[in-house]
Amino acid sequence: MSASDNIFHPDFVVQPYWWDANPPTEERNPLPSKVDIVIVGSGYCGLAAGLELARSGLKVCVLDSGRIGEGASTRNGGMVSGGLKVPEAMRSKLGAQRFNLVQRDSVASFTHFEEFLKRENFDISYQRCGRFTGAHSRGAYRRQERQAADLVNKMGLTVTMVPESRQHEEIGSDFYHGGMVVNESGGIDPARYHRLLREAYQAAGGTLHGFAKVENIAPTAGGFTVTTSRGTIAATQVFVATNGYSGSAMPYLQRRIIPITSFVITTEELPPELILKLNPNKRMLVDTKRILYWYRLTPDNRRIIFGGRASFRDVNERESAGSLYQFMCGIWPQLQGIKLTHAWKGNVAFTFDHLPHMGVHEGVHYAGGCQGAGVAMATYLGHQTALKIIDPQSPRCGFDGLPFSSNPLYYGKPWFLPIVGNYYKALDRLEQRTGW
Repeated sequence: MSASDNIFHPDFVVQPYWWDANPPTEERNPLPSKVDIVIVGSGYCGLAAGLELARSGLKVCVLDSGRIGEGASTRNGGMVSGGLKVPEAMRSKLGAQRFNLVQRDSVASFTHFEEFLKRENFDISYQRCGRFTGAHSRGAYRRQERQAADLVNKMGLTVTMVPESRQHEEIGSDFYHGGMVVNESGGIDPARYHRLLREAYQAAGGTLHGFAKVENIAPTAGGFTVTTSRGTIAATQVFVATNGYSGSAMPYLQRRIIPITSFVITTEELPPELILKLNPNKRMLVDTKRILYWYRLTPDNRRIIFGGRASFRDVNERESAGSLYQFMCGIWPQLQGIKLTHAWKGNVAFTFDHLPHMGVHEGVHYAGGCQGAGVAMATYLGHQTALKIIDPQSPRCGFDGLPFSSNPLYYGKPWFLPIVGNYYKALDRLEQRTGW
C-alpha cells in the first residue's frame, strides 16, 4: 500500500458525492419522429430552455449522448455566483453600451436563479451564504480592493473587504493574505436541482432521451433533420446546449468552447467544532490564483468538498485526489489525516474571450461557455434562448450575438492547456513569494 492510499476511506468511491442521493437517469425512451424543438444536451441550460418551451405549448425533446444529467450539471460544486467577472479589456472591444449590458446580465443571471427557485418551489438546500475569495498574495489583496469598487458601483453587489488581521473570522487558515466577501453568492445540491428541473420539464410535456448521441444536424426545407445513434428526428428548430461537452455535432461550437477538467474530492464527516473553525460563516470559498481552488461545506455542514485543477493532463480520479488532498491540507493543515470518501472530475467550459455566449449559427441556436459559473448562468442562458425561440422580438440578452472568436490552431482539443497552465502556476508562485 502506498502512502497516498492512506487518504482513502474504506467506503471510497470514484463518483460525485451528489450522486449518492440523486444519480443520473438513463431515460432510454423511443425517439419521436417529429418535434418542434430538439435540444442537444441535458444539463441545466438545455432543461431550463426545454421547460420554458414546453410550457409555451411546443413539442420538445432533449437528447444526450449518455445518461441524462451525467455531465457538469451533477458534477459541479453547487456554488452559485452572484456575478461573472467581466474582463475590463472587453469594454473597448464591445463598446461601452454592450459592455454594460453584459455586466447587467451577469448579475441578472443570479437574480433570475433565485427567483426561479422560489417560483418553482425547488427545495435544493439553497443558502445565500456569501462567498469569501482569499487573496493568494498581498498584491492580490490590493487588486481586490480596486475590484470591490466596481462590483459595488457598477454591478450593485454587496462587498466587504477582510484584511489579513481579521482573516480567521472567515476561514481557519493562514494561507491567504485577507480577502473579499461578496454577499450575492450561495450553494445548492446540484444533482437535486437537476432532478427537480428535469421532473418539471417532463411534467410540462417534454421528453428525455439518453444514449442518443447526435451525429449530424442537417438543414431541410422545413427545419432540420437530427441524426442520432438511435435514429433520426425532424425538427423545426434545434438548440445545442452541450457546453463543456461539445462535440462534432456542431463544429462551430466545438471550436469555440474550451473544456477544462476540474477535479473534486469530498472528505469523510468532520467534527462540528472543526467545521466551525475551518469555515465559521459557512461561506462558499475560492481564491485569487489563476490556477484556483474552490471549496465549500456540504449542505448538511458535515464534510468539505474541495475542487481545482489538480492536473493539466487527463489523470484518473485516485491520482488527482492525492494532489487535491495536498492542496487542501496546505490551506487547512488541520485536515491532515482525514479520509476521502469521493473523488470525481468533470468539464468546465471556457471561451477565448472569457465570456458566456448565446446565438444562432446557420439556423441552429447555441449557448455555453459559462466560465465556471454555470449553475446560475447556464440556467439563465437556457431561459433567454427559449424566450428568443418563442418570440424573436423579445428583449435582447447581453450575451446574445457577441463576437465569438476561436483560434486557427484550435479544433476542440485544448492541447495548449499544459503550456498555459504551467505558466499561470509559475506566476501564482512568483506572486506568493514576492507579494505582488
